[in-house]
Amino acid sequence: MKLDYRPEIDGLRAFSVLSVIFYHAEFELFGGGFVGVDVFFVISGYLITSIIFVELKEGKFSLINFYERRIRRIFPALFIVMLTCMLFAWLWFLPNDFKAYAQSQVAVSMFASNILFWLQTGYFDTAGELKPLLHTWSLAVEEQFYLIYPVGLVVLFRYFRRWILTSIFIVAFLSFFFAHWASYKRPALAFYFLPARIWELLVGAIMAIILIYRREWLSRLPLRETCASLGFLLIAYSVFVFESSTPFPGFFALLPTVGAALIIVFGERDTWIGRLLGFKALVGIGLLSYSAYLWHHPIFAFARYQGFQTRSQYIPYLLLAITFGLAFLSWKYIEIPFRSRWSIAREKVFSVSATVSVIFLVIGLLINASGGLESRFKARLIGDVGQLEFHRYIDDKFFDCEPKSVAAKALSWDGFLRCKQSKIGVPDVVLLGDSHAEHLFIGLAEAEPGLNVAFYISSGAPIIENVSFEAIFDELLKNGESQHVLVTFAYGRQISFDNQKSILEALELTVMRLIQSKKIVSLLSDVPSFQINPELCKFGYLKATVLDLCDISVNEVTEPNYEVVAELKALSRRQNIKYFEIDHVLCNQTTCGMIKDGQLLYRDDHHLNILGSRLVGRYLSMLLNS
Repeated sequence: MKLDYRPEIDGLRAFSVLSVIFYHAEFELFGGGFVGVDVFFVISGYLITSIIFVELKEGKFSLINFYERRIRRIFPALFIVMLTCMLFAWLWFLPNDFKAYAQSQVAVSMFASNILFWLQTGYFDTAGELKPLLHTWSLAVEEQFYLIYPVGLVVLFRYFRRWILTSIFIVAFLSFFFAHWASYKRPALAFYFLPARIWELLVGAIMAIILIYRREWLSRLPLRETCASLGFLLIAYSVFVFESSTPFPGFFALLPTVGAALIIVFGERDTWIGRLLGFKALVGIGLLSYSAYLWHHPIFAFARYQGFQTRSQYIPYLLLAITFGLAFLSWKYIEIPFRSRWSIAREKVFSVSATVSVIFLVIGLLINASGGLESRFKARLIGDVGQLEFHRYIDDKFFDCEPKSVAAKALSWDGFLRCKQSKIGVPDVVLLGDSHAEHLFIGLAEAEPGLNVAFYISSGAPIIENVSFEAIFDELLKNGESQHVLVTFAYGRQISFDNQKSILEALELTVMRLIQSKKIVSLLSDVPSFQINPELCKFGYLKATVLDLCDISVNEVTEPNYEVVAELKALSRRQNIKYFEIDHVLCNQTTCGMIKDGQLLYRDDHHLNILGSRLVGRYLSMLLNS
């Protein structure tokens, strides 16, 4: 028994891949286009289960054959895209970005890019739209699924055949329950993690089993027309109504997945949905869908990295044309030839794929170990960029913060504790806030060697009602020590029009409580934020007109935060505390800059590096002692 070709499935693939690509192209109409990946998962689960079941029933199933087909389908085009990405990343990416790219190349080679991108999700992470291989997370999910699912299905078929559908339902339900919980509590984990995605693949598997064993009740055309239409509407609603902020892949993911399931089961070619999806142009795009998916994200990522405005009138359409041009070429000259068993023998399929994967892995490890091949560029400034050197310096030079109750709840980055102090014992001075308090620590600690300076930070605004600061305020409000608490945070990032009043009121209440607890409290201004990667300033990589972005006008700094700063100054007057404007040392009368006296002062677009911390720390020390 051979599976009948269903052109409407390729049409559904086309709709899915176009939704994803248009979403990444930032077409506003496709705000929920990311659900195309969920539809792909359902299709994949359906096709894989159908193939395995038919072969199991005929006694022809072989795991070796299964994995050979998967390798022929997935690896050749993926390897070409990876090679292309590596070459362009080598040409264009600055050291820290090239290092991050190399890590993703290693992860893709190990079928683990979803795990890497989950672990990288955080405060200092590079924007996803600049990561050429970010989209491979979904391939990793499928590859991990392929490693366990066929084996499990074979065992169930041979020994527990009556329980196959029940077992799949149970696993799918548990996975869906976990996904729904995690989409609210651990959204990054839910998005990238196989256990939160496996239910979508199993929805397709359930549809395959239903079609194999229960086709007779699907004969009524009105029922099939209604259900297929409903399925299409559910997918369309998800694509055009959902947004990036929609919790996913929990309850809301039911819409596109159930929609895809309904089309698979009911939307055969004699329904109007089947005829719509079977339209030749859509079927053609569906045939290109894998290659189009592989190419689109690197093309947009490299374009954005080079400074192209992908929201402009013409650029997105040019990039789309390049995407589908490359997709056609890789489909015709790579996908189709390598799927044929006559083109390359089975033994070579496994050996060549393993060898190429190892080569990519080793090259990625070497690039990562080299720090992103910084020797490709000539530095025009001194100063650290990226996060590693800054956090390693703090970890090497200073002590873990005290008491242990605060350290135990503290943030970390890449294994580095983000709660430190300059001496052992109770701190004399505490920098309180978020990462914008943290980046002042090195400079103030080194400028005040006679004092024990510490930083206590967490996520969000440092207010008592913020539960992430609970351990910190338990210590500061109850220890009875006379300490100078310097409060600052990324005001422009944490305070918006909607929450400004509530946060500032909560901040004033927090200041009052600290004063009542024998603390000397001062407010600090924030430092300027920029719109450029400081590595561009360090290596002089772009044209002079772009390098001008290493400086911004004073008005660009003051105008967006004018009202907040005025409120902070008013708060300090009401509570009779100091407000220190530390940003003045980074600005003159007209501009504020990332660079001073040949030194780069920022490690990313809004965090000071070691040299910047020292400059601002010395200035803050002078203000405190004046």
